[in-house]
Amino acid sequence: MTRDERRAALEQIANEVRACSACRLAEGRTRAVPGEGDPDTEVVFVGEGPGFNEDREGRPFVGRAGGLLVRLLASVGWRREDVFITNVVKCRPPDNRDPEPDEIAACAPFLRRQLQVLDPAVVVTLGRHSMATFMPGARIGQVHGTTRPADPATGAADALVFAMYHPAAALRTPALEHESLEDIARVPGVLQRSRDRRAGAAPGAEPAGPPEPGVHDPVPAPAAQPAEASAPATPAEPPATADGASQLTLF
Repeated sequence: MTRDERRAALEQIANEVRACSACRLAEGRTRAVPGEGDPDTEVVFVGEGPGFNEDREGRPFVGRAGGLLVRLLASVGWRREDVFITNVVKCRPPDNRDPEPDEIAACAPFLRRQLQVLDPAVVVTLGRHSMATFMPGARIGQVHGTTRPADPATGAADALVFAMYHPAAALRTPALEHESLEDIARVPGVLQRSRDRRAGAAPGAEPAGPPEPGVHDPVPAPAAQPAEASAPATPAEPPATADGASQLTLF
């Protein structure tokens, strides 16, 4: 797909989300929240569901948890505009309760189609309900900061899944915020590994089973930067690939 074709396909899905009445969440929403981001991105962040601010604005992660997500992205030199951000349910659960299994199931086709269009190299799960979609049976306290290959049935045909705590949980518990900073520092390395896998260059693909509890991906060593490029907080425009798609910068 070209960039314009991906953008059009994502907007078609978004329009269907906005009109959806497949589960009880549609009854209490102000706005559905399909997701947003770069149609050419290699990294998709999947949260659990919209909160109060997201329900009012129709955009994902715009409240306090969104502010932390922006800070986490900035810690590896990325912006929210460089990635795609969505949730497993697209409408706000009442009083921000956990999404119910049937609500997640009702929204699953939308997420699957978004991933099919985006074809990401990495899917970052935010929170246990998102993690359960991609790592069934796992416990987030054991697998956060680890990867496994995505099940193609999720829509991510050739991706690595990386688990993180939800930013809202990190806001409530300072120790989790610290762990989230450590975890996201591994994501550029996971992206490079996935690029290598997709190119067929990785020596020995990852096993399909779950990672050993507590085993983390190594943090990539920072690349040397020219002196004049070390100061700006905002990264340079990502380099273009041969087909014109942008790539996230690795640090």
